[in-house]
Amino acid sequence: MFVKFAVPCLLSLAAMIGPAGAAELPDAIAASGETTVLSVHAEGAQVYECKAGADGKLAWAFREPIATLLSEGKTIGRHYAGPNWEHADGSAVVGKAIGNAPGATAADIPLLKLEVASRRGSGVLTPVTTVQRINTHGGKLDGACDKAGEFRSAPYSAEYVFLKKG
Repeated sequence: MFVKFAVPCLLSLAAMIGPAGAAELPDAIAASGETTVLSVHAEGAQVYECKAGADGKLAWAFREPIATLLSEGKTIGRHYAGPNWEHADGSAVVGKAIGNAPGATAADIPLLKLEVASRRGSGVLTPVTTVQRINTHGGKLDGACDKAGEFRSAPYSAEYVFLKKG
């Protein structure tokens, strides 16, 4: 009898919670009214360059991302400077940041909302209008550096959600 009771309760609980993470995104990166085209996991690095800041002191400045896009453990694309996201089917988008929110810890790069500024090729990314970077882990590199022009990378992972309006 307990089993018959427990299953409906679990189903009701799942219905109340709704889609995973749907209510957890900060307003700055939310994309209400848009639907998901593709959601992928990214593993890679944030690349930094040692540069003099406005105060003349050397510090690490973000240069570019480099990451592999994965779906169900398989490589389906790449993410690199621009920022560009390129799918294995030949479709690609370039984004422009329009919103951000802090990562979960001080070591995590920010969550982002990016508007698609341009696209190329034809495929799964063709209808995408917005990209969200969520669930970031790592990627930050802070502090002083010793030599201008030196490069260093910080490993990171994130989820990229590709959305379309309507």
